[in-house]
Amino acid sequence: MADAPENLAAVLRAPGEIVLERRPVPEPGPHEVLVAVHAVGICGSDVHYFEHGRIGDYVVEAPLVLGHESAGVVVGRGAAALRHALGTRVALEPGVPCGRCAQCRRGRYNLCPEIAFFATPPVDGALATFVAIDEDFAHRLPDTVSDAAGALMEPLSVALWANRRAGVGPGARVAIAGAGPIGVVAALVARLAGAGEVVLSDPLPERRARAEALGAGRAVDPAAGGLVAGARDADIFLDCSGAEAAIADGITALGPAGVAVLVGMCPAATVPFPLARIQNRELWVTGTFRYANTYPDAIALVASGRIDLDALVDARFPLEESRAALVAARRDPAVLKPLVEVASPR
Repeated sequence: MADAPENLAAVLRAPGEIVLERRPVPEPGPHEVLVAVHAVGICGSDVHYFEHGRIGDYVVEAPLVLGHESAGVVVGRGAAALRHALGTRVALEPGVPCGRCAQCRRGRYNLCPEIAFFATPPVDGALATFVAIDEDFAHRLPDTVSDAAGALMEPLSVALWANRRAGVGPGARVAIAGAGPIGVVAALVARLAGAGEVVLSDPLPERRARAEALGAGRAVDPAAGGLVAGARDADIFLDCSGAEAAIADGITALGPAGVAVLVGMCPAATVPFPLARIQNRELWVTGTFRYANTYPDAIALVASGRIDLDALVDARFPLEESRAALVAARRDPAVLKPLVEVASPR
């Protein structure tokens, strides 16, 4: 890039402190592409790092660029990167595995112990003008899919993976804790999979109203009985909250041989489980860790019009206002998905 473009990055220096820095433009490796970032979705994990400087064992010990939900345009290529022509619009799958370990060879690359995942310490994320990434993890976007929707292929992938792990199918009664972006998209995916009923639980009335307006399902208040009252004898429970009380509520709401999939990141390393319920009803309880091989399906769902990710975005900020984007949902509970527009959107 002969005109030496400027690379600006929103950098987390300390909890609550975001600064805009000028950094060198990344030099793509042999199999990497250089991407001019256009859109970055703000995730709950970004907010957690911003507020607390850590999530579980992942601790921010050095300046960190946040943001792992992103889309942009290929503007440079390494010598051996032939998959995408310059100018190709792409959604970036933020976790690049080693490709050599036992988990990668079995197709479970999300469990690769060497995976480099955007905005997970010490790996910088996408709240920057440019990022470099392995060409296989830059997925081409159809012209009909917006930059915002391209960035939100990441939470859609989380939702697809959770539904697959749960085995959601026609007629299933699905209970979901948390009506944030992941919970809402998980509900939309469950409905596409043929779920007969979807019930979401969330303590915020703004989130419940938004979930119902987006067609995610029926929303209930945890203070008024929650999932135990609103989705009794459910077949599937998806926890998208990470809240101890919500996990117990959802597992208790399951009927015999039900399946619980824990998606949300819980601040505590351990939580109490309704063990007698699990044993007496032969419930299955499992977790999810990101996703694998979901981006092509996510893009196809959005390109076909079966899921409208643009409808989730209700607050947009320039890169220079990344801090405002990170606090937007805390300041206004009605905000479901803030988005940082690094370049002019399309």
